[in-house]
Amino acid sequence: MRQRLAVDPIACTGHGICAQMLPELIGLDEWGFPILAEREVPAHLAVLARRAARLCPTLALRLEAANAERKSPTGGPEDSARGRRASSGQQVGTR
Repeated sequence: MRQRLAVDPIACTGHGICAQMLPELIGLDEWGFPILAEREVPAHLAVLARRAARLCPTLALRLEAANAERKSPTGGPEDSARGRRASSGQQVGTR
């Protein structure tokens, strides 16, 4: 199965362990937060990618199917319901 790395920016606290474990696919920004390569995890790095995700202290790093839709950590059922109401012409935030 083809996989890619994903990070939950809300859960990540910038320990940098992931970049130490997998520098081929993960860099760090100036604050120590991960910057992920925009590509699939090559087969020869799959074991290291699984280990990096498992060792993340906040479990912010994960492996997901390469064809999976990227999920935004800020969106939720309430946000999507508000968006539907707003697009249907209903006023949002009034009762």
